[in-house]
Amino acid sequence: MTIFQTILISIVEGITEFLPISSTGHMIITQKLLGVESTEFVKAFTVNIQFGAILSVVVLYWKRFFQTFDFYLKLFVAFIPAAILGFLLGKQIDKLLENVAVVAVTLLLGGIVLLFVDKWFSKPDSDQNVSSKKALFIGFFQCIALIPGVSRSAATIIGGMSNKLTRKNAAEFSFFLAVPTMFAASAYKLLGSYKTLLVKSNLDELIIGNVVSFIVAMIAIRWLMKFLTHYGFRAFGWYRIILGTIILGMLALGYDLKIA
Repeated sequence: MTIFQTILISIVEGITEFLPISSTGHMIITQKLLGVESTEFVKAFTVNIQFGAILSVVVLYWKRFFQTFDFYLKLFVAFIPAAILGFLLGKQIDKLLENVAVVAVTLLLGGIVLLFVDKWFSKPDSDQNVSSKKALFIGFFQCIALIPGVSRSAATIIGGMSNKLTRKNAAEFSFFLAVPTMFAASAYKLLGSYKTLLVKSNLDELIIGNVVSFIVAMIAIRWLMKFLTHYGFRAFGWYRIILGTIILGMLALGYDLKIA
């Protein structure tokens, strides 16, 4: 990849990682539009620049990460379902990552869901404590995001809201849960591709990518919290529907959108 391609893909990751529009789907689309070949390094790069996004959460909410052991226990409980399913279905998930049609369909369907989320879960409980049971339930929602285009952020926030959390508290728990989830995914990919990533030119791109995704993700998180509090999910829903429809239309017209 060129430096320009590296920076642009990293910006897309930073913007979309915590927004309910699917970072993986957007990076796949961006990769195709830039003409970037899906090499072993590129696949590892798109996963490992999540380290930067992880760090942005820790920096923004650093006080929350120095809490009781119960805080970490709940994150662990929520993390387990996706960890097990991701490990068992790793090869199948990698194949789906190269399928733009799957991304388009899940963007479209997820967008339709987001149009109605605010009405479905409009009455949160007064008790906003996340119990271990609620954490596990949110963890099962996170499993849905193993399908490219679904959006881990959207799935876990909806999981939280379905457990009577407010949009703000559901989003915050989604951010916290992203730390062990994305760290595990990035570390697993790093272990499998470290020889490729440690080539000097590749390592330079990886460092640049993480710095860019860190900066952009910090801005995106702050903006998302304000936007969700005031406006909810409908705008994201329409965005996903429009983007998914455009991609499906291009595929129907014969455009080659396959990731090489």
